[in-house]
Amino acid sequence: METELSKKLGVEHAIFGFTPFPAVAAAITRAGGFGVLGAVRYTAPDDLKRDLDWLQAHTDGKPYGLDVVMPAKKAVDGISEADIEAMIPAGHRAFVRDTLAKHHVPELAEGEASGWRITGWMEQVARSQLDVAFDYPIKLLANALGSPPADVIRRAHDHGVLVAALAGSAKHARRHAEAGIDVVVAQGYEAGGHTGDIATMVLVPEIAEAVAPLPVLAAGGIGSGEQIAAGLALGAQGVWLGSLWLTTTEADLHSRALTAKLLAAGSGDTVRSRALTGKPARQLRTEWTDAWDDPDGPGALPMPLQGLLVAEAVSRIQKYEVQPLLGTPVGQIVGRMNSERGVQAVFDELTSGFEKAIDRINRIAGRRTTREA
Repeated sequence: METELSKKLGVEHAIFGFTPFPAVAAAITRAGGFGVLGAVRYTAPDDLKRDLDWLQAHTDGKPYGLDVVMPAKKAVDGISEADIEAMIPAGHRAFVRDTLAKHHVPELAEGEASGWRITGWMEQVARSQLDVAFDYPIKLLANALGSPPADVIRRAHDHGVLVAALAGSAKHARRHAEAGIDVVVAQGYEAGGHTGDIATMVLVPEIAEAVAPLPVLAAGGIGSGEQIAAGLALGAQGVWLGSLWLTTTEADLHSRALTAKLLAAGSGDTVRSRALTGKPARQLRTEWTDAWDDPDGPGALPMPLQGLLVAEAVSRIQKYEVQPLLGTPVGQIVGRMNSERGVQAVFDELTSGFEKAIDRINRIAGRRTTREA
């Protein structure tokens, strides 16, 4: 499953796996793919350094990358987290309190800090992450929300690091190309997390044509080898997979209840909602997302206000595993995520499915199959 891009990066299979878990990223790289560690949860540089040290020691010298978040458009900029907190309306805080009280969600213990903060969405935090990351031999820097600032792109290139950016339309992809991006991730509507409203089948060939000859990765609703083959047939040079790894044995969700919800969910059990960060993000549909999407509610605040507003609430929901409210970003591929397996087992299934798909097309075209060649 090699392409020009995978060869350039020294990767056996053109499967790029995004994950917040170092153990998953390392396992993806060891399996012959390209592990990409999500940095958004690292608000302390020393924590990121610790996990990059671990990743470096557990990837057998094979390549890996880092994903940061630098919003192209910012509701606020250049001010402190405390100042941003002060901008949150009292009515929204009351709505959070009332929703939690309705579901009898316990308070955190006295002195216990929220375990989930959205400060990683702030540019100054992402820049501090880069100060750490460029001390490591990362091969790819991805930005989840548009092109990084020009100085960040230059800095990455000075370190010999390719830069990727996610795009939900051909218009966005062209902007990335003009900004000097090396790889465009065409992320369709089906994807987990922040995503646009164009489906992957339509989006990938549009972007591949719009930015040619830049390499494109297909993302959104991909979780089988057959779908990987389809992505490559549409003009991509690889695939970007995120949700699929959430139910691997190496993942650390800290919640058996959440894992059980993912395993039981169907492809229709997700929703694009602003409830988590203020931007549309696909996630499990819950009574929490329903409350924020209710027209009679106050509505979500813009990023990063919404994330700061709900940070403690999300921590309480996760800690106490409050079933009606418990959720996570995940794509429509969740309908295929019905068992817990190791990353290597997932890779074995992906590569096998890819071969079957290629053989099927070869038979249709009257060519020899991979088994006959």
